[in-house]
Amino acid sequence: MSADFIFRLIGMVVFSIVGAYLGNWLGRFNTNLQLVYTLSISLVGALFGLVLTPYFTTRPIRGLRALLGRLSAESLFSGLIGLVVGLLTAALLSFPLSLLPSPFGKILPFIGVLLFGYFGVAIFIMRQTDISNLLGGFSARREDGSSSGWGQSNRTILLDTSVIIDGRVADIAKTGFLPGTLLIPRFVLNELQYIADSPDGLRRARGRRGMEVLAELQKAPSVVVRISDIDVDGVREVDDKLVILARQMKCPILTNDYNLNRIAELQGVIILNINELANAVKSVVLPGELMEVNVIQEGKEVNQGVGYMEDGTMVVVENGNKYLGKVIPVTVTKVLQTAAGRMIFAKPDKE
Repeated sequence: MSADFIFRLIGMVVFSIVGAYLGNWLGRFNTNLQLVYTLSISLVGALFGLVLTPYFTTRPIRGLRALLGRLSAESLFSGLIGLVVGLLTAALLSFPLSLLPSPFGKILPFIGVLLFGYFGVAIFIMRQTDISNLLGGFSARREDGSSSGWGQSNRTILLDTSVIIDGRVADIAKTGFLPGTLLIPRFVLNELQYIADSPDGLRRARGRRGMEVLAELQKAPSVVVRISDIDVDGVREVDDKLVILARQMKCPILTNDYNLNRIAELQGVIILNINELANAVKSVVLPGELMEVNVIQEGKEVNQGVGYMEDGTMVVVENGNKYLGKVIPVTVTKVLQTAAGRMIFAKPDKE
């Protein structure tokens, strides 16, 4: 039984009683129709309560809950502090204002409470980032005055479905390079479950792998993972919800989705892209350096061989097709950086 239905029944009974009393009172002016007034207005009150009660009981409460659910904890905390500061300021000014001649002495204290309460909330929410940084700076100081690494522990990072399925986020988080809380909204978890239940075998395997990665993250003692029911009303796409949440919470998104990366950057959202991180930490080689490569396959061009470094970087060896299955020394001739990653061109050192 839903809350709306319960409140409809309560409203129907209450307004029916109120309507009966009102009809009985109106019937005093015409005693012949007193019973008619009582019954008719009581029925109208019951209908009014049955239809309209949720619109001023459960619906406003549900709307308030949705509004509070869209706000970040940082905004709520800043607004609460601002309200307290505004009310304290109004309380300090209420006594001297009450000494003013009537009607100012009666009206101005009440107006002061409203104004200072509003300005306190508005100002503190506008400066919530500065307040958070200030509190984080205090918490990042040790007793001896030196700075510790805990200043970033209050940072929140939103996780995308693609980065959970990718799996590398677990290893990165365990190394400590992702300080703060990894926040997974419920709609991301629902999408992950939908992929895990897909009839397509490949998608199902990817979704189940994402579930395993998520379980591994939750078990890691050095990683803080939080699953939240926070949502965005009126938006269906998961990527759009993530971008809106990131803007509201002023936090970055961890992803390896190229499209989400571009959309978020256009809207001023910070993106932590695992693919870019992987490219950044790959080994740096320069033309003329000598290295060893295991040639495992032929290249696209004639006489080319292809091998890979330990970090996955492709090495194209000129005239390397005759060395298939062998580890040979090669000399780097060119390094090419592409959107897909880094490619290295080399030639056998024996030639």
